[in-house]
Amino acid sequence: MRDEESAVAGTDDAVAEDDALYVLTAVLLTPAQFPSVLGDDYPAACGALGLEPYAEGYGLVLGQDGDGARWTVVVDDVSLVAVAIASWDCGMEYDLSPDDRSVVCALPGWPLALAVAAPGVPAPHDPPPDPEAEGTDLPPLTPPDTETWGPAQRRLGADEIALQWAAWRDQIDDETTFAGANGPDGADGTDGGNTGGGTDELSGADEPGGTDGPEDPKESDADAAVDAHSAVESAKESSAGSPALSGTHPGVRRALAEAHAYVDDPPPPGRIRSSFAPGDARTLRADGPGWSLVARTDDIAFVLLDEEPGEVLPVGRGAALPGLLKALDALAVRPA
Repeated sequence: MRDEESAVAGTDDAVAEDDALYVLTAVLLTPAQFPSVLGDDYPAACGALGLEPYAEGYGLVLGQDGDGARWTVVVDDVSLVAVAIASWDCGMEYDLSPDDRSVVCALPGWPLALAVAAPGVPAPHDPPPDPEAEGTDLPPLTPPDTETWGPAQRRLGADEIALQWAAWRDQIDDETTFAGANGPDGADGTDGGNTGGGTDELSGADEPGGTDGPEDPKESDADAAVDAHSAVESAKESSAGSPALSGTHPGVRRALAEAHAYVDDPPPPGRIRSSFAPGDARTLRADGPGWSLVARTDDIAFVLLDEEPGEVLPVGRGAALPGLLKALDALAVRPA
């Protein structure tokens, strides 16, 4: 989190008595980069804040007014906010003071949980209702509930795996995790990756950027392994499925099938996102109803499911996963 004390002047008459906002942090809200805790895709994230999903996106400036009240100032100067974030990430000071003309609106409350507060003002609290609004003002923004497992925490968990890919990948032994029921070549005789039945435990993903890293993975269940090609193809078939898929997790099959369907029917912007990875690879993040996927285009994938709290299910490369990831990367939006 950032603890700069920049002041955004003139943002809204209701923001503070001294007409200033003490900036604590800022985030981007664009098709390529948005707080995934707010939704599966960019339009959903905008909808959570009551904003129109404009292609250019927004910057969200979170801070407190002179009375300590929480405010989120929405600006359309995305480049300015991006420069501020990049500067802070490099340990540099940056006075984020958007021009009045760039301010779209000032929303009461914070959509994200912050662990910092502005010095010299009262503790963070929601601003009181505006008496002149006559009951028509918006309720204060509040962070999504991440105390219990659900869509918000599932997406946060996937984000954290993407950030700590090496640590999570090191926990996976390909020979045991992706060994099929009929041997190391997989349940259906294809060479390579499978959907590992064993899962890792996800912990500490209740805040953006706030996990303690992976714990030791649970023992792999080889009987539940199946290659990614079988998983995708089987989910398109009838519920009877292929005998080779007995014992595989239906949620993983569903997630892979729905991700595959994105290739023919592209989802809303931001549902698939691509970011930098070492070498020529890309890091992919994809979400769908009840599932999140994180992958490296040159490696394996991990799937998280609403129905499996805290569990991380690895998916081996196999015959089909490389092509699926390549197709998803071609559809994905990328940071400018």
